[in-house]
Amino acid sequence: MNPAISNLVIMLVMMQVSKKLDFENPTTVFYVRVAFVSATIITLSVYLYTRSVILKKNDLTTLKFVSPPNSLAGETEGKLTVTTVKEYDLEQVQSAIKGVFTTLAMMGFMHLYMKYTNPLVMQSISPVKSAFESNIVQIHLFGKPASGDLKRPFKAASLFGGFGGNNDVKTDKSSIESAEKAGNGGVKQD
Repeated sequence: MNPAISNLVIMLVMMQVSKKLDFENPTTVFYVRVAFVSATIITLSVYLYTRSVILKKNDLTTLKFVSPPNSLAGETEGKLTVTTVKEYDLEQVQSAIKGVFTTLAMMGFMHLYMKYTNPLVMQSISPVKSAFESNIVQIHLFGKPASGDLKRPFKAASLFGGFGGNNDVKTDKSSIESAEKAGNGGVKQD
């Protein structure tokens, strides 16, 4: 099943579940909090274990690609990025870990300050599902080959279902050579 469709189904089901829960009951709120904290710990554990697997593999294969231009920063041409598979994968895991802490901060604000409990119900399943579906976890924990949709660099999911303009990472030889000649980037990431 497509992850976007399954996320929508899970969200709709969890909305129905949250309507049935009595959030006035302190015991219910306690169990919702426990579910949310447990999901956060599981998600973080998956990413930290993936990070340890990446460090253990120590894949130093060179990876070159041209990142899409950042139109918000006024860039018109992409930047050449030269890195290793290990560093790229660690960057992806680090980004996912930051996402976990961002979600934790948002949910903490919404629950503790604004007194909303419904979002905790939603966030008790979707982060764990997203962690197990992430490309980096698929490659390193489940041993799937890094080809097709799992080929590095990973394609960024568009916010608008593909209507975001030209935001593809270019890996073809001509784009890389063109970026090298133009001098756009080329700084090796360590």
